[in-house]
Amino acid sequence: MTRILKTLTLALNLLALTSAPAQADTFPNKPIRILVPFVAGGSSDIVARAIALKLPESFPGTTVIVDNKPGANGGIAGEILARAPADGYTLLVGPTGMLAINPALYKNLPYQPLRDFDILTIAIRTAHMLVANPKFPSNTLAEFIAYLKKNPGRVSFASSGTGSSDHLCAEMFWQRTGTTGIHVPYKGNAAAMTDLLGGTVDVAFLSVGATSNHVKDGRLKAIAVASAQHASPLPDIPTMAEAGLANFEVYAWQAVMAPKGLSKDVLGKLHQAVTAALNAPDNRRRLDDMGYEVAVFAPAVSLDFLKAETARWKQVVDTGKISAD
Repeated sequence: MTRILKTLTLALNLLALTSAPAQADTFPNKPIRILVPFVAGGSSDIVARAIALKLPESFPGTTVIVDNKPGANGGIAGEILARAPADGYTLLVGPTGMLAINPALYKNLPYQPLRDFDILTIAIRTAHMLVANPKFPSNTLAEFIAYLKKNPGRVSFASSGTGSSDHLCAEMFWQRTGTTGIHVPYKGNAAAMTDLLGGTVDVAFLSVGATSNHVKDGRLKAIAVASAQHASPLPDIPTMAEAGLANFEVYAWQAVMAPKGLSKDVLGKLHQAVTAALNAPDNRRRLDDMGYEVAVFAPAVSLDFLKAETARWKQVVDTGKISAD
C-alpha cells in the first residue's frame, strides 16, 4: 500500500509540474470579462468596448464580455476585481478617480489598487482644460488668477463629483496659485457641462475630450490646457506653462487592471493583446476624434505612473482636507 501511495504521489507531483506551463500555453481557453465601474457610455466604457472589439484578433475564438458594474464611485467593480482569481479572465478598465484618488478619499475602501491589482497598462489619457462660460470676464490665465484674488471664494467651479479628477485639479490649482473658489459638484460630467454652458456656474477643469467641440463652436471659452504640449483638437490654446503656471500638468486617464498575482506569461500575453487592440487604426482614429490620446505603457512603467499619481493626489487631498466619507 505504501508503495502504491508513493507512486501516486509522484504521479501527482509530475502532473502539477507539467500542468502549469500547459495552462499558460493555452491561455485564454474561456471567456474574458472586462469590468466597467460606471454605466455605459462614459470614458471607461468606451475604452473597454474598444478593447473588447479587437481582443479576439489576438485571441481567436475567445469571447470578450463587457460587464458594467456601477456604484460606490467604482467600489463595487473594484471589490469584484480584488476578489477574482488572478488567472487573466477578469479585467477592469477604470479612471483616475477610482484608481489614484479614491484611496486617499475613503477610509474603508473595499479595494486598494496598489495592493490588490496588477496594472496591464495606462490605456488613454486626455488633458484637463480650464474652460469658462463665454460671459466670464477673464480671457487669459493671468487675468483669471488676478480675478480670483480680487474675488476670493466667489467664482464657482463645476466638477463631475467630489473627489473626481476635475474637482482635485481645481483644488490643486487653488493650492498652487493661492486662490479660492466655490466647488459645485455634480453627478457626472454631463450635468456639470449643462450648467456650465448655461452660465449657472462660471468655470471648470474639464477634459479636452469633453470640451473641445464646445470651444470650437464658441459655447465655451478655453483659457489654458494642463498638458505638456498643445491639445491636438485646439492647437491655439496655450498650455499652463506657456500661460505662466509651470509644472501644472493634469490628465484624466483610464487604465487596464487585473487581480494581483498574474503569472508573468499571462500578464505578457494580455499586455500585448490590449496594446494591439488600442493601437488598431480604427480604434485610434475613433478615440482621437473623441479627444483621447492612446498612451499604452509597459506594465512596469504603468505601475510607476500609478504610484506617482496616487502620491500626488493624496497630497492634494490631505492639504485640502477633502473627504468623501
